[in-house]
Amino acid sequence: MSKNTGNAFDFKLFRRLLAFTKPYRLAFYFVALAAIIMSGLAVLRPFLLKLAIDDSIVPQDGEGFMKYVILMLVVLMLEVIFQFAFIFYANWLGQSVIRDLRQKLFRLMMSFRMKYFDKSAVGRLTTRAVNDVETISSIFSEGLFMIISDLLKMIVIAGFMLTQSWRLSLIVFIVLPFILYATRVFQKAMKVAFEDVRNQVANLNSFVQERLTGMKIVQIFTREKTEYDRFTEINKSHRKAWIKTVWYNSIFFPIAEMAGAIATGLVVWYGGLNVIGGGFVTLGIITAFIQYAEMLFRPLRQIADKFNTLQMGMVAANRVFGILDTKSHIADTGTIDYTNTNGKIEFKNVHFGYNPDEEVIKGISFIANPGETVAIVGSTGAGKTTIINLLNRFYEIDSGEILIDDISVKDYKLASLRNQIAVVLQDVFLFADSILNNITLNNPDISKEDVIAAAKEIGVHKFIESLPEGYDYNVKERGSMLSSGQRQLISFLRAYVSKPSILILDEATSSVDTYSEEMIQTATLKITKDRTSIVIAHRLATIKTADKIIVMDAGKIVEVGNHNELLKIENGFYRNLYEVQFMKEEVV
Repeated sequence: MSKNTGNAFDFKLFRRLLAFTKPYRLAFYFVALAAIIMSGLAVLRPFLLKLAIDDSIVPQDGEGFMKYVILMLVVLMLEVIFQFAFIFYANWLGQSVIRDLRQKLFRLMMSFRMKYFDKSAVGRLTTRAVNDVETISSIFSEGLFMIISDLLKMIVIAGFMLTQSWRLSLIVFIVLPFILYATRVFQKAMKVAFEDVRNQVANLNSFVQERLTGMKIVQIFTREKTEYDRFTEINKSHRKAWIKTVWYNSIFFPIAEMAGAIATGLVVWYGGLNVIGGGFVTLGIITAFIQYAEMLFRPLRQIADKFNTLQMGMVAANRVFGILDTKSHIADTGTIDYTNTNGKIEFKNVHFGYNPDEEVIKGISFIANPGETVAIVGSTGAGKTTIINLLNRFYEIDSGEILIDDISVKDYKLASLRNQIAVVLQDVFLFADSILNNITLNNPDISKEDVIAAAKEIGVHKFIESLPEGYDYNVKERGSMLSSGQRQLISFLRAYVSKPSILILDEATSSVDTYSEEMIQTATLKITKDRTSIVIAHRLATIKTADKIIVMDAGKIVEVGNHNELLKIENGFYRNLYEVQFMKEEVV
């Protein structure tokens, strides 16, 4: 993200944003044309009024006066028509651009590696994808084209005023340098102020999102008052940032209003004396110049106001492009489609660390043969879950090699690789949707009949049917309407219907009740049958039935064997784990 320097406008960023209008060039050019026509029409009404006064009202020509009235009505109708078209298509263009931009941003965020999300607050990313992108639309609907239209009006009006009376024009122009200087200072100050506003909005969104998500923890530990006090401070900072923008507006707009009033007063004073003295100025010219002066200074005030909108949009664009420029992707350079084949897994001297100076996996090597169930055990922090992350390529290894069916995982197309690896996590995430959609994840290739058949096979159909709406039951946000065991069963079914070559169960039975565990054990036996499976678990039953058990400690493999073989190792890691954890469980 580019650093904020307080410069009034970033043309490089603006050109980049304009590139998103290319698919809508016709609408873009039409809006620009409408702005030009509107500036021409704006000049005509005061000029027609001047002619009506000097050529018809003063000489008392009633017939000629009616012609001017009709002409003014025609010009007014044309202004209304073009203004309607201008506003509608400017907004249409803005919404089209942000639709494309938001889709590009969301698609990009879905491709980020997990390391990016480890370090990025969800609330801030939500602000970028929703609030900031929406703010960008105002660049087109209320900022860019409005400013162009107003500038064109000012140029046309100033030129036309000179052709009518250069003396009166100079009187009006005397005030312009002061208002232009004030506008420039105002724009610079507002850019810095709006940067601060967007920062505070992101802080507020991030704080609220995290506290609402973790409300159970807040209430369990009675931190309501503490979190409320912290929210109050963040809200104060947000208010302070906005008050700064209000302060700048409060200074600038009265100055701009006063400058316009002074210019009008000077026109009336000089023109009135000239008329009284029998000079060149007419009543029609004075009337026209009063309107021209107002039309000249009004856009200046509006441009400043619209520049606020434009600045806020540019600040938002700067933040969004900061994410779009993020290089945090797993390189998807593979060319091989991984279809449902053997499912052999091999780790060869793999090293990995989430941080460069902190290695988590320290040169591990093992093989999971096709159809085998391999259990991985070890104390917390041993590196068990990291193996799953590396196999799915959520993170890139530092050195070594990971092979599936004797082919490096980097040689597979990323989507095809992950399609063949199903994962059941300890902390099951369910969307606020029906059970059916949470199982299929809206995959059109998986029908409801397929889901029901699979549910019957692994023994969870009766449980789902017992819910109020069966497979159409909405589990609400994060599956809050289901118990942890029920969520696990849905997760098992989700993995099973995807028909993977490789199945991974990560602590899948560590926090469920006995009844749910029995159902899960039945489901586990079914979905792991004839399928390469990696099971990370603390429960004895799962580990006992594994073909191979890998024992890890501090990022290294310290023992490998089946349950009986590992129990025979005197003072072995697995035997100690068994005696400390599993024997107590059997006693219970």
